[in-house]
Amino acid sequence: MTYTMGKNLFNIDSKKENSLKAIDLFAGIGGIRLGFEQAFGENIEFVFASEIDKYARETYYANFGEEPYGDITQIDEKKIPPHDIILAGFPCQAFSVAGHRKGFEDTRGTLFFDVVRIAAHHKPRLIFLENVKGLVGHDKGQTFKVILETLNELGYSVKYQVLNAKDYGVPQNRERIYIIAFLESDDTFEFPKPMNKNVKVKDILEEKVDAKYTISDKLWAGHQRRKIEHKEKGNGFGYSIFNGESSYTSTISARYYKDGSEILIEQQNKNPRKLAPREAGRLQGFPDSFKIKVSDVQAYKQFGNSVSVPVIESISKNIYEVISQKGLDES
Repeated sequence: MTYTMGKNLFNIDSKKENSLKAIDLFAGIGGIRLGFEQAFGENIEFVFASEIDKYARETYYANFGEEPYGDITQIDEKKIPPHDIILAGFPCQAFSVAGHRKGFEDTRGTLFFDVVRIAAHHKPRLIFLENVKGLVGHDKGQTFKVILETLNELGYSVKYQVLNAKDYGVPQNRERIYIIAFLESDDTFEFPKPMNKNVKVKDILEEKVDAKYTISDKLWAGHQRRKIEHKEKGNGFGYSIFNGESSYTSTISARYYKDGSEILIEQQNKNPRKLAPREAGRLQGFPDSFKIKVSDVQAYKQFGNSVSVPVIESISKNIYEVISQKGLDES
């Protein structure tokens, strides 16, 4: 399947007529898509994707054979192909007027509005949203309230829960909010229970890594100095160091490329090191078959901005059960 620019903007050569059609918004490198594909198998087909970052689009193309379109705010929802599922790990922009109880109107000027306007036009069966845990408490809870009210206003039945990646088979302490919205009323969907799978940091580490990932004496001295300064101020900020026997790391972020301070790996008789990009991918649950075609800096940004794939897969397996019980071809 390929995306081609045409008279109607998107011409889709569908090869799975009986599959559920999905679109991937704020797609990044396709982590949410990957989790859904692992759970739905041949029963899902992606007919559109959008991602503004050119380097993320390169990685997406390398792995899925399709290059996402750019800025979703510039794309007419009427020209997006019909679909059953919207996936959106939308950026948590400040909702400048959130809390005024204007529902749909309160979302204007935010990227969540782009999810809403597309859903309002196409009315897909499912909207899947992922965001940082802090979204729940943003603006004293008003932002999250507006999101829920807006989805309800569109006719969706909504469930949400904060899940931690370390409970789903990857050694990373990463909490995220997941919002599941079904167009038809649903009381059967449940979020997946923790796997209780015993994993350690060593499970994602390479046996040998390039010496370039060992941090310099100057950087290591800086990390140690700043940690002491933070401790004296009474806070816990500063670098975090782990070894193979650690149960999990802290959360990898898009800024990891800067100094690696949130996840340093202990080394014998050496300064600690950063994770190699492949290890960063594993920490997010990406398979080793996932192609990394960009620089280390971009790879760190991309994996840090992405999702824990096993969490997505676990949730989407439960979603698939609900949808398949009601019929995959239900309109």
